[in-house]
Amino acid sequence: MENIFEFADDLGPAKIVHIYDPKVGLKAVVAVDNVACGPSIGGLRMAPDVSATEAFRLARAMTLKNAAAGLPHGGGKSVIWGDPKMAPEDKERLIRAFARAIRNLVEYIPGPDMGTDERCMAWIKDEIGRAVGLPPEIGGIPLDEIGATGFGLQVSVDVARKFCGLNLRGARIVVQGFGSVGKHAARFLAKEGTVLVAAADSHGTVFNPKGIDVERLIALKHAGENVTDYAEGEKLKPDAVIDIECEIWIPAARPDVIRKDNVARLKTKLIPQGANIPFTPEAERILDEKGILVIPDFIANAGGVICASVEYHGGTQTQAFETIEEKIRTNTDQVLEHARKTGSLPRQSALSLATERVKRAITYRH
Repeated sequence: MENIFEFADDLGPAKIVHIYDPKVGLKAVVAVDNVACGPSIGGLRMAPDVSATEAFRLARAMTLKNAAAGLPHGGGKSVIWGDPKMAPEDKERLIRAFARAIRNLVEYIPGPDMGTDERCMAWIKDEIGRAVGLPPEIGGIPLDEIGATGFGLQVSVDVARKFCGLNLRGARIVVQGFGSVGKHAARFLAKEGTVLVAAADSHGTVFNPKGIDVERLIALKHAGENVTDYAEGEKLKPDAVIDIECEIWIPAARPDVIRKDNVARLKTKLIPQGANIPFTPEAERILDEKGILVIPDFIANAGGVICASVEYHGGTQTQAFETIEEKIRTNTDQVLEHARKTGSLPRQSALSLATERVKRAITYRH
């Protein structure tokens, strides 16, 4: 049994719920970290190798993300063990069983995450009446389809460029994890004149120093192909994406992809973290010492949950984009300015900002 509580502190976790239903083969964990600011919002992740510890660490990231964004929500996360590419009918059976199991866990509102999408959220909403990231046909704002998180990353980069002397026109972009977050980040940044030179997914890396057509690569992925099916470019192993020199390197996949043992391979200027907890703390310290600017995950990638909150409270897609722009621009500037003035890591400044907001909220609770 994993010892999740070695990570516990005065913020949480409030609840760790293990779910097991052998009739449908469901094994899942829900981590509700903190609800001082309001009911927790956090994605439902499906993968064969998830863990309870991962659920809790991601739930804490959501607590900080929601607090930093000034949302009336706490942090939660859930994981289901399984292959997200299983037969659709099997996936629906599993997701619906999960939804029924969390019916009374009313302090947790699930949203889409790695391995789940708006259709999965529709199944959950049908079962228990609460979910975010829903299809537009049932009142949702499809945050993955519109690229809410990727848009937020672009906003954070626009703010951060003045802190590292970066001109976006012609800046080379590398995306590690060309999925729902990575592809939209590349798309929005391409409109600012950047050049995608490499992208990776679980099957490999495609590299072309002359530039990759972002829309063509997105179309390939939508057709069920891999990035290595892109014709014009060198085909490399997935891990090779770390070695490609660029101005902006975007992690948009799993946790802890950059660690002490591989951080020296990165050759870049700016890293907006599209994934949650993609770097170890030691790796971030090393990058800061090298003068590489890292925008912490719960500041840079908050676009998705901001969109989800706007949806949950009855807002529109237009309002969602306006809110993402306002909150991420303000918070990125505040965090990086504080880090520059104090000489602290951007993550330390961001943690201070978010933790202070959560602790203030706790004082209003009985």
